[in-house]
Amino acid sequence: MPVVFINIHEVRRLCHWGPVIALTVIAVCSSMAILDSIIWYWPLDTTGGSFNFIMLINWSVLILYNYFNAMFVGPGYIPLGWKPEEDTKYLQFCRMCQGYKAPRSHHCRKCNRCVMKMDHHCPWINNCCGHQNHAYFTSFLLLAPLGCSHAAFIFIMTMYTQLYERISFGWSTVKIDMSAVRRFQPIMPFSVPAFAATLFALGLALGTTIAVGMLFFIQMKVILRNKTSVEAWIEEKAKDRIQYYQTGEEFIFPYDLGRRWENFKQVFTWSGSPEGDGIQWPIHAKCHQHTLTIEQLKQKADKRVRSIQYRVVEDYNGACCPLSKGFNTFFRTPCTEEPRIGLHKGETILATRGTKWWMYGDKVLDDEQTKAGARLRGWFPRRCVEKCHYDTAVTSAMTSETSSEEKKVK
Repeated sequence: MPVVFINIHEVRRLCHWGPVIALTVIAVCSSMAILDSIIWYWPLDTTGGSFNFIMLINWSVLILYNYFNAMFVGPGYIPLGWKPEEDTKYLQFCRMCQGYKAPRSHHCRKCNRCVMKMDHHCPWINNCCGHQNHAYFTSFLLLAPLGCSHAAFIFIMTMYTQLYERISFGWSTVKIDMSAVRRFQPIMPFSVPAFAATLFALGLALGTTIAVGMLFFIQMKVILRNKTSVEAWIEEKAKDRIQYYQTGEEFIFPYDLGRRWENFKQVFTWSGSPEGDGIQWPIHAKCHQHTLTIEQLKQKADKRVRSIQYRVVEDYNGACCPLSKGFNTFFRTPCTEEPRIGLHKGETILATRGTKWWMYGDKVLDDEQTKAGARLRGWFPRRCVEKCHYDTAVTSAMTSETSSEEKKVK
């Protein structure tokens, strides 16, 4: 699937710290590897030098091809106002998109759309990883470490060959045959700045190899089970819910086809386009299309029941690292792109999770804001709130919402 700009505003995705850093690392490693390969192993004199240079260019082209496809092809979005012909009672309604969420789709606060088979929102491509670009994104995660490993090898060999005659390392037993690469004089001198730039690029290449390589293995782990990162978390919560309430249910993940190769082919195809339309999915024999969405509704109802009501006792402006809220609050801010919400004294919060110094929850809004589809949720300092006593109004509202969700499930 080629990169197509449906809207020129898509180019603005490049104007973000994630793509800026990612493309800078690619540019530095690629350009330094090309320059160092010319110094170390002139590509026009030997077959090995030519092969080395061609492979280096090949890595750069493939990395950029998959990177830009992952960014601009996008994950695929559920149409605004989408409604299935039947079975709406098993689906969640998205107030922001004014439509139902198809199975495996989730609303992304960054993209402000419901994303098909959403895995996560990646800041490095400034877009979501989902149904249509999952293969491109994973291919990029594979190719980047391979290309950086090749570049790191070039950096190491360049420094070795250039410093071999100048500095005695005391390596009397370490000898590498340099006859093939010494048939010519380098057209560029290997000066101190060149050495510093090569050393810096080596650090970038090794760091990228380790970090991105780990992300690749994490992605392949879920792909071979035909899951996404979000669905792996839903499955874990399903097991916790069943164990907590001792319901005796057996939760079977519906999209695992049983064989890794079959799961693999759901993402990677020869055509480059993934299997399916992003709405209907092949499923396990013991499940149906809405097995996972029903579990999500149960978890949503359980979340409301188990949320704790807090009252705001101290104003908070929504800063990521508020120094005025204490040393520990400042340095132990959650390392996540989830938003912070501003607080004012007297407001009510329904907290669902938290750490020792921070909490995450939904702000209780008035009727007009709720009808308009507004929702404010995010992190806030724990010191800004205190636990409420039993509140009949809020609890009854929660109970009614929970009952309606349970009726949907039944």
